[in-house]
Amino acid sequence: MKKKTTLSDIAKKLNVTPSTVSRALDDHPRISDSTKKAVLKIAHQFNYQPNNIASALRKGKSNIIGVIVPTSDRQFFASIIRGIEEIVRNEGYSLIICQSDEQTSKEKEKIDALLQIQVDGIIASVAKETTDYDHFKKIRNRGVPLVLYDRIGESLEANAVVINDYMGGYIAVEHLIQQGCKKIAHFAGQQHIGIYQDRMRGYLEAMKAYNIPFNEEWVIESDLIDDTQKILELGKEMTQQLLNLPERPDAIFSASDFAALGAIQFLNEKKISIPDEIALVGYSNDFASSIIEPGLTSIDQYTKQMGNMAAKHFLNQINTKSGEQFTPELTLLTPELVIRASSLRNKHV
Repeated sequence: MKKKTTLSDIAKKLNVTPSTVSRALDDHPRISDSTKKAVLKIAHQFNYQPNNIASALRKGKSNIIGVIVPTSDRQFFASIIRGIEEIVRNEGYSLIICQSDEQTSKEKEKIDALLQIQVDGIIASVAKETTDYDHFKKIRNRGVPLVLYDRIGESLEANAVVINDYMGGYIAVEHLIQQGCKKIAHFAGQQHIGIYQDRMRGYLEAMKAYNIPFNEEWVIESDLIDDTQKILELGKEMTQQLLNLPERPDAIFSASDFAALGAIQFLNEKKISIPDEIALVGYSNDFASSIIEPGLTSIDQYTKQMGNMAAKHFLNQINTKSGEQFTPELTLLTPELVIRASSLRNKHV
């Protein structure tokens, strides 16, 4: 393998110090134009590639933002990353994407690694395992801007961008009620996770507001944050569980699109009519929701906009003058119900 050219190699060639070469490449005003030209000529001749991490350690600025995602194989998080990158690239920033795999230990490792290379900020969604936030507080204590999105630690003093999950749950169930459904089940996520608490709360409040009876047997709580195929299978299992009840529901509000997609596959196999016998609404408006038959009605979370806003929060923090009081800001995005055939009993709604 060809040896990589270093600052020392260029310095030896020109009989100057490595620090002079470094300053010349940084266009330092104390370095003469003739020296700068000579350094640039040799650097180009030897195909010199600067060590950006080393440069960051010297300057205290890397122009790199660390983005932590719980998992990288979901359209949801990919869209958020696109939204972040769309904003920050115009300001000269690059992204390093890290995956926590929903594990607190990996989340801590990624944060430590990002702090070690002196990223200019960290934008993160909290892993499902995480209940203690000391590793996130370490970011703030280092003076590094921290922005949270989607899943946030309630006790953390950080800017955050979330969807109004309570509203999402409410309008999903309200829609099913308006379609004539009176026995509405809920595929709920684990209730120690804030987004699923809020979706459950929206479900319950809508039922109460419209005087729809609540049956505890119709609420099934499970791990909706897992491998996509596992969630599809879980959706089938939960649907079977509902069909085995003495009193079947006539609708399902799922806190996950993929659990709802599994339910649709199962109901289609059993020749149970959707939405006439069982109507469904999912959550996330994943691409797959528009191509399954029948199409899945779902809550759109505006993921690209979430990424845009997270990036803007970062830029606002990085541009805040030293000494100014930091007051955390929460941006609450409004969800939208995307209506498709899986819930549309009344064709005029």
